Amino acid sequence: MATNTRIEQIKTFLNETPSDAFLNYALATEFVALGEDEDALLIFKRLVTEQPDYFATYYHLGKLYERMGEDDLAEEIYQQGLSVTKRLGEKHAHGELRGAFEELVF
Repeated sequence: MATNTRIEQIKTFLNETPSDAFLNYALATEFVALGEDEDALLIFKRLVTEQPDYFATYYHLGKLYERMGEDDLAEEIYQQGLSVTKRLGEKHAHGELRGAFEELVF
């Protein structure tokens, strides 16, 4: 299935449930895959603000910031994600975020 077709399908689903965190996250990752960083950035930032416990966002937003040369913002978002995953007891996600954070700052 072509990426553009997936994007259109996700958008159709989002018309029915616009606040669905997974669908918004999926749309953002499709935009990342196409190199449409600004579109992805808007969605990821909205997820962090509106659904901060959707912890998968932090890793991918941090990596997007890194790709955009915004290392300070990546570091900040990794730290936010580390706090969220620790609070939620999400050990695997916490470990992935810690690895990304340490790779960036050390």
